[in-house]
Amino acid sequence: MVRYALVGYGKVAHVHAKAIKEAKESTLVAVWGRNNEKAQTFAAEWNITAFTDMQQMIKEEEVDAVIITTPHPLHKEHAITALQAGAHVLVEKPMALTVSECDAMIEVAKQEKKQLAVISQRRWFPASQRIRKAIDEGKLGTPMIGQVTMLGWRDEEYYNSDPWRGKWDSEGGGVLINQAPHQFDLLCWYLGSVKEVYAQWENVNHPYIEVEDTAVGTVRFESGAIASILVSNSQKPGIHAKVHVHGSSAASAGVQTDGGAMFIAGRSGIAEPPVTDLWTIEGEQQNIGIWKTEDTNLFNSIDPVAYFFTLQIENFTQALLKKGPLISSGEEGRETVKLIEGMYRSQREGKPVRY
Repeated sequence: MVRYALVGYGKVAHVHAKAIKEAKESTLVAVWGRNNEKAQTFAAEWNITAFTDMQQMIKEEEVDAVIITTPHPLHKEHAITALQAGAHVLVEKPMALTVSECDAMIEVAKQEKKQLAVISQRRWFPASQRIRKAIDEGKLGTPMIGQVTMLGWRDEEYYNSDPWRGKWDSEGGGVLINQAPHQFDLLCWYLGSVKEVYAQWENVNHPYIEVEDTAVGTVRFESGAIASILVSNSQKPGIHAKVHVHGSSAASAGVQTDGGAMFIAGRSGIAEPPVTDLWTIEGEQQNIGIWKTEDTNLFNSIDPVAYFFTLQIENFTQALLKKGPLISSGEEGRETVKLIEGMYRSQREGKPVRY
């Protein structure tokens, strides 16, 4: 059994606690937090032990791995502390705020000979995996064009639900750093390493926050592929989030990762099942209806919030036990941060950002 501890006791930590409880060969033993009262309350709910000293927790509870669920600006600090204390690290998205922070985390993981990975549970959607499989089998030729469209909504109550939300210093940004990383992760999973980013962003209809609620951009990848991005939290109550890929074979494939009102950890369920919404590969076009039915039936048979987290935790567990490959490594998480950092820098610098 891999012994897990949680770093942080906020809303998404409860999702991870449930997912660990359901994951094979995994057990949840402890939680760390700076506020002892809140940590104790969380620990009592999940029948685990609370700590305010991370090194002490990892040593006394013989923790193999931690999952970091604290606000984004703290990811680097908490990951490095855990790695140096002897634990493997699975960190919530985004991996960190900047590429340099990601590099520091990756370097420490190498020094300590520990695994470092990033939460990207939407990779485990069957519809997302179909695209990856089609790319691997050459059915798209070379992936050459990507599209990310995310049209969601966040209200004032959401931003007031935690004091760190909607502020540059404590959240690190808005829709780009918090909601869009899921779709950006898929885009980079499909198209590879980011080479150049040009973007603009704006606050359209959230005057009570400091950060952006909308962004547009273009990306060029090392492979030569290009992509367009439109992400927003300004469409009530939420429309959809989609990632589409178009290949040199003239075939296209896509996933609608989210439909309708967007999922908010600790505040809402998932409104619609993730489905294959675009598929023009020759001889397979008729499968789209079959897959939508399969995806809907799966969605209705599981807890769609915790289930895909469980699959990723099981992958991490298997990698630690040397029973399978690690998916969504720190190096892959760094690519998503390159894209996010590049979009922020591009507007501030008034030019494309090249890596």
